[in-house]
Amino acid sequence: MLDYFLSLHPVAQAGIATLFTWAMTALGAALVFTTKNFNQKLMDSMLGFAGGVMIAASFWSLLSPALDLAEENGSITWVPAAVGFMLGGIFLWVIDKILPHLHPTSPMSEAEGYQPKKKKRSTLLVLAITLHNIPEGLAVGVAFGAVAAEFPSASITGAIVLALGIGIQNFPEGLAVSMPLRREGMSRRKSFMYGQFSGMVEPIAGIIGAMAVTFIQPLLPYALSFAAGAMIFVVAEEVIPGSQEEGNKDLAVMSLMIGFTIMMILDVALG
Repeated sequence: MLDYFLSLHPVAQAGIATLFTWAMTALGAALVFTTKNFNQKLMDSMLGFAGGVMIAASFWSLLSPALDLAEENGSITWVPAAVGFMLGGIFLWVIDKILPHLHPTSPMSEAEGYQPKKKKRSTLLVLAITLHNIPEGLAVGVAFGAVAAEFPSASITGAIVLALGIGIQNFPEGLAVSMPLRREGMSRRKSFMYGQFSGMVEPIAGIIGAMAVTFIQPLLPYALSFAAGAMIFVVAEEVIPGSQEEGNKDLAVMSLMIGFTIMMILDVALG
């Protein structure tokens, strides 16, 4: 199976890898079929762990290769990383301001700036997760696109590790959508469908990211840094605050450190 995967074009590999990250979102959402309530401490721990994974992936799988590529291209090393990183964060900040949505960890009765009707809550919640899954899919696609572009600092192992890390942190995201919807009275089936739907955008973003850097190679350092900036924005704006707002601060912080350490080990040892 692995040999077959390695024989595919990197764009196809990006598609398969992001299908895996989508499947992990669906797996998390599927917990709605097995439990009526979720343990808040477990949820906060999972969110913290996911934040650690995303922070580590942002540096070792995205920013560090971007710096290496910029140096190989003969440009000022820090410029593509700094510009791309800031643009990624600004992009999500603008999207957050333009599109109304519910934060995954917010009460279902509250939205940004207004009170939504109950029938709109599910759409707003799914929209929030979906928006934040775009840079994650893009990051995986760009990593595989770098392999297709045959950049020396890019490796198929590093791209696979990044996809694995994103998949790990997608698990609690699916749960963060499906369980609140279930508590609001939505059926288990509909709650699951909404939860897994939030990850559907990742294969699309992944393929686009892989194709973009394959055909426009000079953009690769900027694209890697853009994905990193967008992911750090999500961690700082959503994941970390959400993991601590129920009072489980120490647990969330330690889980974040464990997630960071595991992703760092995977990326450095295997990448």
